[in-house]
Amino acid sequence: MTALKIFDENQPNAPIFDSNTIEEIDKMKQITHQLKQVGVRFEQWQTIESLKSGATQEEVLSIYQSDVKKLMDEEGYLTVDVVSLTADNPHKTAFREKFLNEHTHSEDEVRFFVDGEGLFSLHIENQVLEVLCTRGDLISVPANTRHWFDMGENPNFIAIRFFNNPEGWVANFTGSDIASKFSRLEN
Repeated sequence: MTALKIFDENQPNAPIFDSNTIEEIDKMKQITHQLKQVGVRFEQWQTIESLKSGATQEEVLSIYQSDVKKLMDEEGYLTVDVVSLTADNPHKTAFREKFLNEHTHSEDEVRFFVDGEGLFSLHIENQVLEVLCTRGDLISVPANTRHWFDMGENPNFIAIRFFNNPEGWVANFTGSDIASKFSRLEN
């Protein structure tokens, strides 16, 4: 279930905001509001139940064609792709390690979770915002925002990725070890 926790960057064990304490009826509204305050676009899209991790890029993009086109036209994205990982992927550990170090991008990092889950941690000013994205969540992390991503030890997700850069995912690693001090996705 989608969740948001906000921490002081120096207190990784004591959230100053935890959406898990909010009634379900208000939870998404509060998450969206908190993220909007720091410039993060967050919304929910309708999903297709029949798509599960392991679906091909062609299957996913054909089903979400109108939503993808609308967002590409709205925000000027040049390319999209689909990442679909399951726990039996032989490269899952290497993929996980690649994204676990704090980094930035020169463009927005935009993901729509078709299925499964992933934990985005955003390091903004003196806070860390942990956003557990699940089925139906669209997140847009603004360009040059320090962050990291955890897919867990047993990844199981499909996400559509949107890019302004035709080269796709290009990270600028900060060299900070802050990511090692915060939560990991337990799956």
